[in-house]
Amino acid sequence: MKKILAAGLILANSVCYGQSSGPARDYPIQPVGFTQVRLTDAFWSPRIEKNRTVTIPASFARCESTGRVSNFVMAAHRQGKFCTKFPFDDTDIYKTIEGASYSLAVHPDPELSAYVDRLIDTVARAQEPDGYLYTARTIDSLHPHPWSGMDRWIEEHNMSHELYNSGHLFEAASAHYLATGQRNLLDVALKNADLLVRTFGPGRLWVAHGHEIVEMGLVRLYRITGKREYLDLAKFFIEARGHRQYDTASSNEFKNGQYWQDDKPVVDQDEAEGHAVRAMYLYSGMADVAALTGDKAFVDAIDRIWDDMSAKKVYVQGSIGAVPDGERFGKDYELPNITAYNETCAAIGEVFWNERMFLLHGDSRYIDLLEKVLYNGMLSGVGLDGKSFFYTNAMQVIDGVTHPALEAQRSGWFECSCCPTNMLRLLPSLPGYVYAQKGRELFINLFVSDSARLTLDGHVLQVVQKNNYPWDGRMSFTILPEEELSFALKLRIPGWARGEAIPGGLYHYEGGGASAGSPGAASAGLPAGASAFTPVVVRVNGVEVSYRMDKGYAVVDRPWKKGDKVTMELPMRIQRVVASGKLPEDSGKVAIQRGPLIYCAEGVDNSGKLSALTLPKSQRLTAAFHPQVLDGVEMLEGRVKLIPYYAWANRGKSEMTVWINESAGTGQ
Repeated sequence: MKKILAAGLILANSVCYGQSSGPARDYPIQPVGFTQVRLTDAFWSPRIEKNRTVTIPASFARCESTGRVSNFVMAAHRQGKFCTKFPFDDTDIYKTIEGASYSLAVHPDPELSAYVDRLIDTVARAQEPDGYLYTARTIDSLHPHPWSGMDRWIEEHNMSHELYNSGHLFEAASAHYLATGQRNLLDVALKNADLLVRTFGPGRLWVAHGHEIVEMGLVRLYRITGKREYLDLAKFFIEARGHRQYDTASSNEFKNGQYWQDDKPVVDQDEAEGHAVRAMYLYSGMADVAALTGDKAFVDAIDRIWDDMSAKKVYVQGSIGAVPDGERFGKDYELPNITAYNETCAAIGEVFWNERMFLLHGDSRYIDLLEKVLYNGMLSGVGLDGKSFFYTNAMQVIDGVTHPALEAQRSGWFECSCCPTNMLRLLPSLPGYVYAQKGRELFINLFVSDSARLTLDGHVLQVVQKNNYPWDGRMSFTILPEEELSFALKLRIPGWARGEAIPGGLYHYEGGGASAGSPGAASAGLPAGASAFTPVVVRVNGVEVSYRMDKGYAVVDRPWKKGDKVTMELPMRIQRVVASGKLPEDSGKVAIQRGPLIYCAEGVDNSGKLSALTLPKSQRLTAAFHPQVLDGVEMLEGRVKLIPYYAWANRGKSEMTVWINESAGTGQ
C-alpha cells in the first residue's frame, strides 16, 4: 500500500497519479510529487499555511451555513427541497475535501481528518443504489432543479452539470485515497464511475456534456485502478464533441456551439473558444488522454489552440476569458480593460493545462506562462486574509465603476463559489510544480525555496533550493546525491529574463528587449532596435560554467558530487511592457513588470484618483521592499507608486489600473 501511495502522490491536479508500476504509456516528462518537496519558502509557505488554517476551515463552514451540506443530508433521506442556487453546488464540498486531502498528506491533522470522514459519510449516504450522485435530483426526483431536466442526463449537453459533478467527485476521491490510503470516498467515486461506464459510450448514451472535467477525473481513477474502461470513457467524452447540430451561421456562441467547445470535433479545432474554464479543463483532459493513448491528433489540436491563446487571447498578467457574457474568450485580440472578466477558475485551469503542455513537450514557454498566471492572474484571486476572494480579476477600476458582472472589492463567498474552492485545492499542490524529470534529466521549473528528495535514473538525490524569489533574482541549488551521479541539470531561464515579456509575443518590453539567451549568443544578431539582455551566468562551486540552451533551459550536464552548489542570478530589472498594435485600447500606455510580477497602481497609494496618472518614458522607478505593507511587498516608486498586481484590493475599496498612460492625453 505504501509503495502505491508514494507512486500515486506525484502531482496533485490530475497528471501523474498511478499504480506503482504506472501506465505502459504516459507523459514523457514526469513531475516530482508534491509530497517529495518540502517548502521553506518565504513567499509561498505562509500562503499555503493560511490556506490550511483559514481558507479550508472557512470553506467547510460556508458549505455548512449555505446549505451545501444540507443538500446531501436531504438527498440521503430522499426528501426536502434543494436549498442552494446551482446544481453544481455539490462540487464545492468535493473541491474542499480535495484541498483538505492535499493538506493532510503533508500536515497530519486528526481533527480535520475526522471532520472529512464524517462529511464523506454524508456524501456516501446521498448516493443512489446504482451509483448516481447528484443532490439536485435525488432530493426530490419528481421536482428536480430547473437546469436538470426531468430525467437523468437529458440536459447534460446544456446546463445540468451531472458529469461535471462526477468529475470533481473523482478528483476529490483520488486525492483523498492517495493522501490517506482510505477507500471511503474512492468507493463512492468508483461506484459512480462504473455507472457512467454502463451508461455512456459507443452503442450506449452519447453526449457532449456542457462542462468538462469528468475526463480529468476519469483519468485519475484509471491511474489508481488500471481499469481501462475509465480511460476509454474519458476519450469518448472528448471525441463526442462537435457532432451536435447547431446554427453554424450564427455568431452567437451559445447557438453555434462554441461556448461549449462543441462546434466541431476537437481534432479540427484550432482556436481557444467559449467558456474559458470549460476550455481549460477540456484541453487538460485532451493532454492527459493523449499522453496515455498516444493520440497525436489530440496533441496537434492542443498545440494549435495553445498557440492561438498565447498569441491573441491572454492579458499581460496571464489571465484569460475576457468577456463577461458567458465567462468566455472573445474574438482575436478582444482584450478590453474596463470590462475584463478573467475568472479565477480560468487562471487555475491555465496552470493545469500549461503544466501538461510542458510534460508533453519539455518547452519552458509553457512554464513561463504558468508562472506568469501563478504569481499574477491566479494569485490575485485570494485575499491576503485567506478568506476573501475575487471571482473576476479586473484590469482597471476607475471611479469604482465596473461592468455589473465584475468586482471592485473582494467577497467572502459567492452564490456560485467555484473560485474559492478551486483556489484552496490548488495552493497545497504547488510544490508538485517545482521539479520534473525525464531519465537522467532534472528540470527546475519554479524558483521556490525547498528541500526535495527524489529518485533520478534509479539513484536517490536531494536538492536544496534557496532564494528570495520573486523579490530577488539570486538563486542557489545544492545538489546532494548519495553517491557521485552524472545527470543533466536543466535550469529554466525565464522568458522575462531573456527579453520576452510573455510567451506568444502579444506584449513586449519597450525598446525591444530581445535576449542573448546563452553564452556567446550576444553576437548572434538581434532584431533592429532590440536591446540585448546580459546572458545569465551559472556557477558551480563559485566557478562560472558553460551551458547550452535547450527550449529555454540552461543545461549543465556533468558528474555531480554531494554538496555541489549551483548559483545563478536572474536580472530583476524594472521593465516597461507595451502591447501589440492589435490592442488599440492599450496604445500609448505601459504596464510595469519586475521579474515574474506585473505591477499596478492603486488609488490608496496615488491620491485616490488614477484617471490622470501618467508615467513618462523619462520617469525612473526604483524598487524598495516594505515589510509592513501588504504582508511584505517590493513596491516600485517614482512619480507613481506601484504594488504587485496580486496584492490589490486588500486595503479597502480603491481605484486600480494595470495600464498607465505614458503621457497626458494618450490612450482611451
